[in-house]
Amino acid sequence: MSDAESADERIDETTTWPDLAIGLYDRLTGRNAEIIYEFEDMSVDVPSGTGDDVEHASWRLDGTVRVTTREQD
Repeated sequence: MSDAESADERIDETTTWPDLAIGLYDRLTGRNAEIIYEFEDMSVDVPSGTGDDVEHASWRLDGTVRVTTREQD
């Protein structure tokens, strides 16, 4: 990375899904961007806690999630 390169131009390594979502949202805010996720018959087992002996809820996703960013008035 050169000295002239700003922090906004750097790409930091992302290690978790929440960090990826936050980083993407931060980069797109102020650019009138839209993020669209489409799911077709997706199943996710969501744990009730941490550890080996937890119960899971099964969530099914079939549709669209749309996130729109804009500057606050």
